[in-house]
Amino acid sequence: MKKIILLLSVAVVLFSCNKVGKDEFLITGTATGIENGKTIILETQDPTTGAITALDTVKVENGKFEIKGKVTEPAFHTIQLESVAGKEPYGKIPFILENGEITIAIDKDSIQKSKVSGTYSNDEYVKFNEEIKVVQKKLMDFQTQNMQAMNAAQQTKDTAVINKLMQGYTEIQSEVGAATKAKYTTYAESHPKSYISVLIVQGMVNDPSADIKKTETIFNSLEESLKNTKAGKAVKTKLTEVNSPAVGATAAPMGDAK
Repeated sequence: MKKIILLLSVAVVLFSCNKVGKDEFLITGTATGIENGKTIILETQDPTTGAITALDTVKVENGKFEIKGKVTEPAFHTIQLESVAGKEPYGKIPFILENGEITIAIDKDSIQKSKVSGTYSNDEYVKFNEEIKVVQKKLMDFQTQNMQAMNAAQQTKDTAVINKLMQGYTEIQSEVGAATKAKYTTYAESHPKSYISVLIVQGMVNDPSADIKKTETIFNSLEESLKNTKAGKAVKTKLTEVNSPAVGATAAPMGDAK
């Protein structure tokens, strides 16, 4: 009897710890150093028009904020912090709005250093970005090391130096581009439950240079819920178009027969 009561107690504790239900999200944020009353804006972008729409606004209270709502499928959104007087407006913090508890820690001094965590796809997004930075480091290093030389060459109109630097940049850009594309493909193949994967496949299916059979294989391996997102449905439509027989082919006129 004691064991049953203990198990029931554990079940109650676990249930009470779950702050969100099916198709719900909870954003718990910290904004250390941001004064009370500053506005936090949850935004989305219309995929067709590109227009930014505010979905919800809350106020910072004692360095914290909270946003709760409904969500039917994962999708990229942004958090915008109201600008502080005398400073440039803060940038936007991108994250994946999905079912679950999402934690956002805003860095008031460098919005790019803000941290998002808590749900699978957001944790994966952070790790994925770090891996891509490693792949693209060679290109970033080339830009940093040669920026001063390029500026000087442009001022003196030294075309020989400009052309040499541009050639070097193009070669590294091509190399890094191929490595990045390979990284994208490898990630999608090995992460069938990540929202990032279906976005990668959407990019692949719209890339004329991509292997369509490989793209279809990766898509088919994704979790069913990802296939039913807007991105997943777009991939299905594109694959159907690509795999359909050519439309408009007609038989030769009867008069041509000999």
